[in-house]
Amino acid sequence: MLIGGQMIPGDAATAPLVSVNPADGRVNHEVAAAGTDAIDRAVRDAAQAATQRSWREMLPPQRARILSRIADLMERDGENLAKLQMIENGKVWSECTAQVKSAAATFRYYAGVCETTGSELTPSRGAYLSMTVYEPYGVVGAITPWNSPLTMEAQKVAPALAGGNAIVLKPSEITPSTGLALGQIALEAGLPPGLLNVVPGTGQQAGAALVEHPLVRMVSFTGGTESGRRIAQVAARKLMSVGLELGGKSPHIVFDDADLDEAVEAVAGGIFEGSGQSCVAGSRMFVQRTVYDAVMRKLVDVACSLRVDMPDVPGAQMGPMATFAHRDRVEAMVESARAEGAQIIAGGSRPQGERLAGGAFYQPTVIAGIDNSARIAQQEIFGPVLCMLPFDSEEDLVAQANGTAYGLAAGIWTADYRRGWRVARALEAGTVWINTYKQLSISTPFGGFKESGLGREKGITGMRLYQQPKSIYLGMPRG
Repeated sequence: MLIGGQMIPGDAATAPLVSVNPADGRVNHEVAAAGTDAIDRAVRDAAQAATQRSWREMLPPQRARILSRIADLMERDGENLAKLQMIENGKVWSECTAQVKSAAATFRYYAGVCETTGSELTPSRGAYLSMTVYEPYGVVGAITPWNSPLTMEAQKVAPALAGGNAIVLKPSEITPSTGLALGQIALEAGLPPGLLNVVPGTGQQAGAALVEHPLVRMVSFTGGTESGRRIAQVAARKLMSVGLELGGKSPHIVFDDADLDEAVEAVAGGIFEGSGQSCVAGSRMFVQRTVYDAVMRKLVDVACSLRVDMPDVPGAQMGPMATFAHRDRVEAMVESARAEGAQIIAGGSRPQGERLAGGAFYQPTVIAGIDNSARIAQQEIFGPVLCMLPFDSEEDLVAQANGTAYGLAAGIWTADYRRGWRVARALEAGTVWINTYKQLSISTPFGGFKESGLGREKGITGMRLYQQPKSIYLGMPRG
C-alpha cells in the first residue's frame, strides 16, 4: 500500500489480494489489502497533508506544474501502465495503450483548469462587493472500478488534486496495480507525501471503512448502482457530499433513414468494445421496424467476424471478461434469457478451441425475440450482450428507451438532425450521441440521470465536484 509517501506492507491479519490474469487463469502477483487500521492511517495522513500550508497555499501554477509532470511521467511509463491493466482485467492491448494516453491527457487538462479557473464576482445589491471562492473539502475518498482503472483513477485524482484536496484512493481489488503505480508517479512528479494515498482492498472492508471514516468529507465512486445506493445512505447519515457514476442500460437507436452500415459498426463497437464491460455500453438496440431484419443480418455478420483472442495478440478486438466469476454471471444471464424464450442469434457461448479455454472468454452475443420488459433488457449485464428491439414510431421509441431505471447514455442514428435533436432532448440520459457513439471528451461533463448516478465528472464541473463554494462580502463605504 502507499500511505504517507511510503510503500508499506499489509496487515498480516488481512489476507492479500491475489491478482489473476483472466486471459489464462495464472496468478499475476499478490497485493497487500487494507483493513480498517490501514484505512484509518491513510485517512489521517491525508488529513494532515491537506492542512499543510505548503499545499493549501500553493499557487495554482505550482499545482498545475505537478499535474503536468504526472502526465509526462504517465506517458514515459505508458507501456508498463498498459501492461498492468491488460494482465489484471484482460482489455486488449490497443485499448490499454489508448487509455494511458487518455489518463495522461486528463491530468494535463486539469493542470490547465487549475491554473486558469478563478473565483467569481457576483452582482451586488447594496454597499458591498460580493464574490464566490471555491474551497477544497479536505480528504476525498475515491473508489474506482475494474473495467477501466487507468482512466477512472485519472478522472478522480486529477480534478480532486486540482481542487486542493488530499485523496485516499481505493482501487478495485481486481485491478489494484495501476493505482499503486499512479501513486508512485505522483510522488516522483513532486506531489507532497500524503496527498495521494493508495489502499487496495475489498469493497466490503476497505471501501466501507473509507466511506464511513469521519475525516472523509467527500466520496467519489464509480461502480454498480446497488453499491452506490449504500454509499449514498452513509453519506446521508454523515451529511457528506458524493459523486456517483453508476450503472447503465443505454439505448442505441437506429432510424430507417440512417446510414445502416455506419450505424451497425458503431453499435457493435458500442457494445462489444471492452467485452461490453463499460457503463455506457449500448446494450439495448432499438431499430425502426421497416429496417429491423436488414439491420439484424448486418449486425450478426459483424458480431461473428469480431476477433476474440488473447489481449496481447495484434489485431485482437475482444479479450476475456475481467474475471471468471463475472464471465459466469454473464453466461448465466444469457442462459436465463434463453430459457425464457429469447432467441440467441449470435454468440451465446464461450469460444471453441483449446487455446482460449483457460481464459474467461465469452463470444459477442446478440439477442432477439424479446420486448423491453424482459429481464435481460432491463438488467445491466455488463458484458458483450446486445438486445435487439423493434420500434414503430418516435413516440413508441421514446417510451421504450426511457423505460428503465437507468439514464446514463444513449445513441441516435438518423439523417434528419431535427429528429435527432428532438429525440435527444426527450431521452432521459446524461449523454446523448447523434450519428456517433462513445465519443468522450475530458472537457465535457459526464454523469447520469435517475439511478445512473449523482453529480458530474469531467470539465470544469469535474473540479468543482471536489470543492465547496464560499461567499465573501466586503463592505464598501458609501460616498
